Amino acid sequence: MVKPATPRTRGKSSARSAAAPARPDHNEAKPVLPTKDYDASKDELLEFYRQMTLIRRFEEKAGQLYGLGLIGGFCHLYIGQEAVAVGIQSALTPGKDSVITGYRDHGHMLAYGIDPKLIMAELTGRAAGISKGKGGSMHMFSVEHKFYGGHGIVGAQVSLGTGLGFAHKYNNDGGVCVAYFGDGASNQGQVYESFNMAELWKLPIIYVIENNQYAMGTSVNRSSAEDQLFRRGESFRIPGLQVNGMDVLAVRAATEEALKWVKSGKGPILLEMKTYRYRGHSMSDPAKYRSREEVQEMREKSDPIEGIRKHLEAAGISADEIKAIDQDIRKIVNESADFAETSPEPEGAELYTDVLVEQY
Repeated sequence: MVKPATPRTRGKSSARSAAAPARPDHNEAKPVLPTKDYDASKDELLEFYRQMTLIRRFEEKAGQLYGLGLIGGFCHLYIGQEAVAVGIQSALTPGKDSVITGYRDHGHMLAYGIDPKLIMAELTGRAAGISKGKGGSMHMFSVEHKFYGGHGIVGAQVSLGTGLGFAHKYNNDGGVCVAYFGDGASNQGQVYESFNMAELWKLPIIYVIENNQYAMGTSVNRSSAEDQLFRRGESFRIPGLQVNGMDVLAVRAATEEALKWVKSGKGPILLEMKTYRYRGHSMSDPAKYRSREEVQEMREKSDPIEGIRKHLEAAGISADEIKAIDQDIRKIVNESADFAETSPEPEGAELYTDVLVEQY
């Protein structure tokens, strides 16, 4: 008869275990969600409104061009989520801080100040596009702007973003990486491998979950055992904040807190942005998994652009000033569409460039 193993007592631990270095104290103060919104100046309010309106009108035009067959492949629009990219990236330093996201990427590029003409030309597959027409809607990229995609594999950008965070720390350049992913991607395994590495090495990275509620078409409440996604980093000792992602001032305030945490050397932080997309997952999605009434209610009560309009009015900005911005944005978007439609397509030889970093 085999005797049951005798449990080891604490006093009997091996010399190797006893000599193991102590874990650092994790009882330090945690980041706290600001109790009030970001105190934006009049000029900042105008810029937030301008950027969000640009994204909205650009995406509406992209939807039209897709319907006309001028944009091929997949096309995922950012309509409804504008406050997230604008609120976060307005706090970053272009050329210093890096950004990476999934395939719903047009808005993030616009929020980082990249020329709408180059983005629209990329959507239509033209040589003048930001990726020479070879990336299309899902694979935008600009090393110059430290915008690293645009990734079609769900959750892949989280691991790559962790690498960007490592590069910032290794180079000691003072930069921070913001890695966006969605509620659907939050269940991918590589996300948690990345969390583990980022916390062990205290990497300067802000993980942003854009929780637009439905992933590709299944409610987060039905697909996630823990649907409070800001808690997803807790087992890796990564603090999280849940933010109203439909309010650009709330997003900016939370981002300021996240930047303080990361830049002080405390490692990564997780921001869950509770947001909402008005369109389907992609242009081919009829979005029958939710009611029209639900979408309409979100538009009426939580629209990020209408929300910032109220702040503009409270700041004494006239309706004529707002109207002038609207007209300017429509002109910019129409010009970008005209540019995209009239620009030449890539030469055939372009198929063989940018395939490998080096020749082997």
